[in-house]
Amino acid sequence: MSPSGIPRGGPPLTEAEAEDLLRCICFKTGPPRTVGVELEWLVHELRDPRLPVRPPRLAAALDTVRALPLVSALTFEPGGQLELSSRPAGSLMECLDSLAADLGAVRAALGPLGLTLSGYGVDPWHAPRGRVLHEPRYDAMETALDRTGPSGRAMMCDSASVQICLDAGLEEPGPLGYHRRWQLAHLLGAVLVAAFANSPVHGGRRTGWRSTRQALWTDLDPRRALAPPPDGEPRAEWAAHVLDTPVMCVRAEEGPWAVPEGLTFREWLRTGLPRPAHADDLRYHMTTLFPPVRPRGHLELRMVDAQPGPDGWMVPVAVTTAVFDDPEAAETVYRAVKPLAEQAGSAPAPRNPLWLAAARDGLTDPELHAAARAVFSAALDALPRIGASEEVRRAVAAFHERYVIPGSCPADNLQVVAS
Repeated sequence: MSPSGIPRGGPPLTEAEAEDLLRCICFKTGPPRTVGVELEWLVHELRDPRLPVRPPRLAAALDTVRALPLVSALTFEPGGQLELSSRPAGSLMECLDSLAADLGAVRAALGPLGLTLSGYGVDPWHAPRGRVLHEPRYDAMETALDRTGPSGRAMMCDSASVQICLDAGLEEPGPLGYHRRWQLAHLLGAVLVAAFANSPVHGGRRTGWRSTRQALWTDLDPRRALAPPPDGEPRAEWAAHVLDTPVMCVRAEEGPWAVPEGLTFREWLRTGLPRPAHADDLRYHMTTLFPPVRPRGHLELRMVDAQPGPDGWMVPVAVTTAVFDDPEAAETVYRAVKPLAEQAGSAPAPRNPLWLAAARDGLTDPELHAAARAVFSAALDALPRIGASEEVRRAVAAFHERYVIPGSCPADNLQVVAS
C-alpha cells in the first residue's frame, strides 16, 4: 500500500471475492447495542447569515476548530460545511451527551470569530456556495456528477444533514432482525423526510419542495443515490447494486484521478482496466454510493435534513433510535408504515412516489401524516424504556405537538429574506 492509501500491487480482486466481501462487511448482525450520529452544519456569518463567508476567513476558522480536543471525529465537506461524527455509543444518551459537548466547544470557538453553525437542509441564501476543498476525491466527484446536471455541486457544497447510524440487527426474523430493519428503514425513511423537512429555500428562492436537499439527492445521478430494489434479500440486493453501479473514480498515486464514464465495478473486475481492482478499491467505491440507507456493517440513515436550533438535531436521533431499537416500538411502527409500500410502488427510493411526496409535500400528505403520528406516539412511549432523559422526551413531545399533530414540518415555518 502506498503512503497515500492507494492500492499498489497485490492480487487483483475477483468478481466472486467481491460478492463475498460485500455480503460479509455490509450487514454485521447481532443485538442492537450502539448508536452513532453524523451532523453536518452550514457555517454562516453570525451578524448576518446572508453575507458570504470568504474562503480565507472560513479556512482560518476551520483551522481553529481543528485544534479543539474533541471526542467526535471532525471533517469538512467540499463547500466548507462542518461535520461532527460521534463514536459508536452504547446508549442514546451517551451519544447525545458526547456530541452535544463537542458541539458546544465548536460553537464557543466560532462565536468570537463572528461565525455560527446553521441548521438548514440546504443553504437558504447562497447557491452555489462554491467548493473550498480541492482534493482528488472532490475534483473527481465534481466531474462525475456534473455529467447529470447541477444537483451534484449543490449537494456537495450547499447541503447539510443529520445522519443516524444504528446496528444492522439480528440474523433471525422478528422486529429486530436485519431484514425487517432494512425494510423499516426504507419506509420509515420517507416519514422522516416529511416530518423533518427543513429546506424549502435555496439561494434566496423557494423551490417548491419542503426538502430541497432530498430533491437534490433524487436528481443527483441515474444510479448512485438510489436504494437497491425494495424486495429481495438485503445482502444479495446490496451486493448486486454496488457491483452494478458505475465507478466514480479510479484513484492514482500521482496526478488527477481518472473519472471513467459508464464503467461499473463489475465490468472493472472483469476487464482489469484501466488497472486491476483491489479490495480497497471496492471499499472506496462503496463510499461513493449515496443511497438514503447505506449499509456499512451498521445502517446509516442519510435522509434527514439538518435541523433548526442548537439542539433540534436531537429529536430525529431520539425518535429514530427509539422506534428501531425498542422491540415493542419497532413492531408498532413497522405495522404503521407497512401500508406506505403501496404508495411507494416498485421503484426504489428516493425516486418512487412515496419519497417524492415526502420531499415535496411533507406531512400535508395524508398517508405520511397518519404514519408520522403513529411513529411519534410509539417513540414517545419507548423513549423512557431506552433511557432517554426528561429533557430529550420533552423536546420530542414539543416537536410532536408543534409539527406532527397538525401535519406540518420545520420547512413550513422557515422565513428567509433573499440577500
